[in-house]
Amino acid sequence: METFFADFRSAAFSLALRLGAAILVFLLFWLASVVLHTVVRRLSQRSDASKRDIVDFLARVAKVTLLLFGVVTALGTAGINVSALVTGLGLTGFALGFALKDVLANLLAGVLILIYRPFRRNDRIAVAGFEGTVTDIDLRYTHLQAAGRHVLIPNSTLFTTTIVLLEEQR
Repeated sequence: METFFADFRSAAFSLALRLGAAILVFLLFWLASVVLHTVVRRLSQRSDASKRDIVDFLARVAKVTLLLFGVVTALGTAGINVSALVTGLGLTGFALGFALKDVLANLLAGVLILIYRPFRRNDRIAVAGFEGTVTDIDLRYTHLQAAGRHVLIPNSTLFTTTIVLLEEQR
């Protein structure tokens, strides 16, 4: 009976050490993600206003990615076999990417439009049978205002079709 309690104490102490180390590892990753997010956001405030949306988006992606790595690393530190989890995350990412390919195409096209700036707010453009003044460019849609109507054009359409700049107001 004494060996049982001695083994139990030893196993409990070992488990407590692994859990403590796992919590410490996760907290370090969390702290690093907060610091990275804060630094990138402050850098974006110094940058051109047209690039702030992209930098803020990248800051959020970096923070979530770092937290995800922190969770996987902490689970591995706790003694959990994470190989199946990493494989599952890869398959989930593939399935989500395939299921959301149109959304991701619009998102990536939005990022590229914000980087290359083929047109800007208040430019008058014609694209895909629509004509109007650009009122807003976000990561999914470009907003046109024309003849009392508001048109949302998916960014992937803007990225793959011809855009005519009617009046440049740069």
